[in-house]
Amino acid sequence: MTIAEEAPRMSVPGFGPGALPAAALDDELGFEGEPFDALRLTVPATPTAPTATTVATTEALAPVTPGATTVAAVTVPLPAGSALTGAGHLATTRIAGLIREAGAVVAAAHDSALAAQLALSRLTLAGPAPTGTGTGTTRPAPIVTPAIAGTPTISVTPAITGTAITGTPASATAATPGITAITAATPALPPAVTTAAVPETGPAQAGPAPTGPGTEDDPVTEASFKALARTERRELTAADLAALGRGEIAGVFGPAYDQEGASPDLTLVDPGDRPLLAWVAGLRTHGGASAAGSLHAGLLPLDAASGTDALTTELLSAAGQALRVFALYVGLHLCLADARFVPAAPAEDPDGRPRTGPAHPAPTVTLVGTGADGASRWDGTGGEVVLDIDTIDLLPRPWLAARVLVQAGGRVVAEIRDVAVTVRERPGTQIGPDHGGAVTAFLGRRNAAGERALLNEFHMAHCARGDQGIGLGPEFGAYRGRRATRLPGGGLRLVDRIMASDSRRGDLRGGATHITEYDAAADCWYYADTANASMPNAVYMETSLQSALLLGYYLGATLAEPEEDYSLRNLGGSATVLREVELRDATIRQHSTLMSTNPMPGTALQDFSYSMAVDGEPFYTGESMFGYFNAPALARQTGLDGGRLVPTWLDEVAERGGEAPAVRTIDVAARRADPAAPLCARGQLALLDDVEVVDGGGRHGRGYLRAVRPIDPADWFFTRHFHLDPVIPGSLGVEAVIQAMQEWSVDAGHADGMARPGFVLPVGLTMHWKYRGQLLPSDGTFTLEVHISDVSRRPGRVRVTADASLWKPTMRIYQLTDIAIELRDEGAPSW
Repeated sequence: MTIAEEAPRMSVPGFGPGALPAAALDDELGFEGEPFDALRLTVPATPTAPTATTVATTEALAPVTPGATTVAAVTVPLPAGSALTGAGHLATTRIAGLIREAGAVVAAAHDSALAAQLALSRLTLAGPAPTGTGTGTTRPAPIVTPAIAGTPTISVTPAITGTAITGTPASATAATPGITAITAATPALPPAVTTAAVPETGPAQAGPAPTGPGTEDDPVTEASFKALARTERRELTAADLAALGRGEIAGVFGPAYDQEGASPDLTLVDPGDRPLLAWVAGLRTHGGASAAGSLHAGLLPLDAASGTDALTTELLSAAGQALRVFALYVGLHLCLADARFVPAAPAEDPDGRPRTGPAHPAPTVTLVGTGADGASRWDGTGGEVVLDIDTIDLLPRPWLAARVLVQAGGRVVAEIRDVAVTVRERPGTQIGPDHGGAVTAFLGRRNAAGERALLNEFHMAHCARGDQGIGLGPEFGAYRGRRATRLPGGGLRLVDRIMASDSRRGDLRGGATHITEYDAAADCWYYADTANASMPNAVYMETSLQSALLLGYYLGATLAEPEEDYSLRNLGGSATVLREVELRDATIRQHSTLMSTNPMPGTALQDFSYSMAVDGEPFYTGESMFGYFNAPALARQTGLDGGRLVPTWLDEVAERGGEAPAVRTIDVAARRADPAAPLCARGQLALLDDVEVVDGGGRHGRGYLRAVRPIDPADWFFTRHFHLDPVIPGSLGVEAVIQAMQEWSVDAGHADGMARPGFVLPVGLTMHWKYRGQLLPSDGTFTLEVHISDVSRRPGRVRVTADASLWKPTMRIYQLTDIAIELRDEGAPSW
């Protein structure tokens, strides 16, 4: 049986108007040396000095004033047997002193650069500074003073026993088990930088909130986490935090966060614990140094008088509460019913089995600016935190981890690393389908319209790279860790929820249906990467096909032979765009129907029909065939031409002899290198670097295109499609053909005269595809060719239609008929 496969980027965060002074926007700070990490405030450990070297304490040093440099005395005994006397000794001493002074000047300059970059980074993490007036009194912005060189810091690694987190006091000069003493100074903000005034009752309003989570300048890639719910809230007052403490999540963030009371114990603060946050601002889904999320929060007074133990415990608790705010903000709680927060990372692997690799590090609290006795100089008041998410995932349970800066009086007073929170159901709570696929309880997820979902994003993630027993039912649990049929992962997983099903597991005859949904959020990676005005063709194909394959697999197409590993491949189909529609921030509803199942030795074939709709109106429809193949069947692929390697049209012309056609090359990579170049695919959808063109060539005499793309085993899509079974998505092969046609149309001048041109999917023209092979990481290259068949024009529109093929090195494997692109001027009448 021959087969093919089917299934389906980052800008630097900017500042809003007024977020930075003009000088901060115009000046450039640079220095040579180790790359600067805005959140790495301390070195991992104190460099080990030679035992003969003694460094004077810095406790007695006076504050460094601008223009002055203070150098601690350093005494280095001479090696045994050496002697310097008289003028030689004096000269050597002076030289050593000059070297020390020069070193101190260089170090001070380096620290100044670090401090300035820290200020800019902190402003980036916190987002635009709040402006306007609040309902309470405002406290003046603190003036920031330089740090004292050599200020001691102390790092505490708390012990975790159940849910209790305790700290162990430490001294800056004595080693204690579980404690790392750090003596490197942490640079403070430069005197010229101040923070904005913030009302005591909460952050002031910063003007109208943008739609969607985060800002349009936040970096988004295919790997970015997609929030399960959306809100315009960017700031929370003390009253909002109190409501979250009572579990009133939807009352704060909106109805999209409602679970109908399914998780009453999911609160911001556990019973008996003290609320520690006063307000929250700068909620950004893709903010922070890792572009995984960030927020800025004010702290209520902490207990610093009782010693290091009490302070570190409350700091860790405050960080945990900030993490909970962010978890609720992105909707992690919506995955499960009867859930609660657990103050730790999951102990299992993503598929639920016991952890095979290193465990998530235990959280550490580093106090900055401690005295000789190890006690913090900070009195616990006026604190603010900047939380930077570095990990967020749905597997094995929804969880996230972060690094946190704590500052007070304009100075950093603590850093917390590796603090984590998990959303986990109470023991015995149902979290997935029963045997046979039945969903007998509400699993906690509703869609934007308030309808209960049968299965949700949590289950789809388990279907992609986790425990399919959780995602689909106990019968699928045996597939953990095996090459099996899976949904794509990451940004290529384009189905979110199963909303309804009219089917019975084991009945594969045909007629079964289900309804699924996909949230095409405006900040999804492909909108930024495509040359299209809206969603690219690859996503149209992927989201519809994934919904269909999920139906067939859910019914149990492979369960008759549970010991066999089956790979799923798309074999072909047809699809038609019914109407032009903007899909940003739309919820796409897919309706899939199983038409038939045909089992054969080592293989099973299934036919589906499907349609997609937005707001109840269909906009896309199609039919497709999938095949399940065991390893021997997968290896018996002969391509579209019975195992023969047929040449491309250009190679065939050359083999016949005679005058070779003139070939010119479109340098796609050079065009893409220009940030201002329009109508160009970028980022992770940049699939071609150049296209060969024969004007007037090809089978139809309207033009011929050919392109060769290298295949790198490290290409991003191999880890997504599929887990343990990497192949290039067929839809990306089709997308490469479309990009060749788009580049040709721009090069040919078809966009000339259009005021605001954009590519759209042509309405009413059915595309047919046939796949009879797969592109593997080891294939090295693939080659595509395009035969232009028609160029048509309507007012403000140009449509290009073609036939195309795609080769792996040994055979032709894709065939496309009536594949088309369309250029339209914005506002042009429909075709």
